[in-house]
Amino acid sequence: MAEPRPSSRSGKDGIPIDWGSLAPLRLRARSLAEGVYAGGHRSVRKGPGVEFGGHRPYVPGDDLRFFDRRALLRHDRMMIREFETETDRALWLCVDATASMAYRSTRAPGAKLAYGALVAAALARVALSSGDPVGLAWIGGRGTLALPASSGREAFDRVAGALEGAAAAGDASADEAAMERALAPVARRARRGAVIVLVSDFVDLPERALSAFSALAAGGRSLVAVRVLDPNEADLGFSGHVRLRASEGDVVVETDAEEVRAIYRERLAAIAERWSRELSGRGGRWVEATTDRPPADVVRDVVRAVAEARA
Repeated sequence: MAEPRPSSRSGKDGIPIDWGSLAPLRLRARSLAEGVYAGGHRSVRKGPGVEFGGHRPYVPGDDLRFFDRRALLRHDRMMIREFETETDRALWLCVDATASMAYRSTRAPGAKLAYGALVAAALARVALSSGDPVGLAWIGGRGTLALPASSGREAFDRVAGALEGAAAAGDASADEAAMERALAPVARRARRGAVIVLVSDFVDLPERALSAFSALAAGGRSLVAVRVLDPNEADLGFSGHVRLRASEGDVVVETDAEEVRAIYRERLAAIAERWSRELSGRGGRWVEATTDRPPADVVRDVVRAVAEARA
């Protein structure tokens, strides 16, 4: 009999991230980013001589040259003025923190959410080193902190802190509007040229998830989807009679692993094919990863996918 680890059952406060050997996040993300070449491009220039792009709330660490004192006097709110050239180079990270992302088998160095957070943090470091602002959005989760796209010396610590503080919780399949709510801030703020990276296991996402994400390609944005699976999920790495309990919802299935393995793999492949085909048609990219794969390879694959999507 085989079941997910006990930590994959969601409580009221969510499931703390099982980092395993992937910790500490900040040190590992910095190390991964150092080995990745981001490539040259024209970043967003904030300052005079370019087009005014609106206001957003002040975040500690923002460049005070663009602090709007009039907004403080008129509305008693601390706001930052944003300026941009015709092409926005912001990176938006959308991380799936639903209950299924808490799963970790004995074959994995950490939970799927830990692995996805490490990849996301490394990508943020790469983008910030290139002068690009980074924003963060979430699907599900507990204790999650969404962040507007920002740059500066403290931006990486804000992103890493938000990733470290999240817990896995929620069942996106039971909430058809989950993706729209998660992506709505990104749709409002990401401009032409921005890159939006979705990190998920793509297990039990709502039916409209693909259409909601692919719609973000409108307006010249680039999309990359990164599927993170535990190696046991990727190949149904069990044998004999198994009892499998869903991480999201209360479904329990008893079956013979050998008899269903081929069908299971076909369905996983069908999800990948559908997402890959839809994203490719909109200039986006699909990246596969399992949590036993070196994270540096995945970060390089995503950076390469971003470069291809922007080409």
